Amino acid sequence: MTQDELARLRTIADYQFGAGAGAALFPEDDALTVTHSTGGRPRQVQAEAGRVVSYGTDGRFTLGVEGGRRLVDALPAPAARVVVGSESEPFVREGKNVFAKFVQRVDDDVRPRDEVAVVHESGDVLAVGRAELAADAMHDFDTGMAVKVRAGADD
Repeated sequence: MTQDELARLRTIADYQFGAGAGAALFPEDDALTVTHSTGGRPRQVQAEAGRVVSYGTDGRFTLGVEGGRRLVDALPAPAARVVVGSESEPFVREGKNVFAKFVQRVDDDVRPRDEVAVVHESGDVLAVGRAELAADAMHDFDTGMAVKVRAGADD
């Protein structure tokens, strides 16, 4: 990966997830592999531990479990995350969706279609996915899907 490409990916990550996300997802000293489309646009960024992100045609990242772990480790809680308890932990870890009634805490800035990490109350990353509800709705609703899980930590 060139320095220009690294800088561009970091800028996108900082814009999407907040300051510091780019450096967390794409550290200088990490051997990252980037696959590109035939047109040269980055598609996926892989680390030795797994997929960090995919770069969508809409110009936004979708997180891999490794990317979720990196964000959770770098950003102050509750940034870019939805916290659930032990009741739903085994299901979410297997890749099942998160429902609003099981959400304990959520980043107040989460909006529908945002990428989030689903985290156990102990801090373990259980899954990554797309928020279906805004943060205040996750708190207020007792029914409905809060996060459409894309990948569970056990997948």
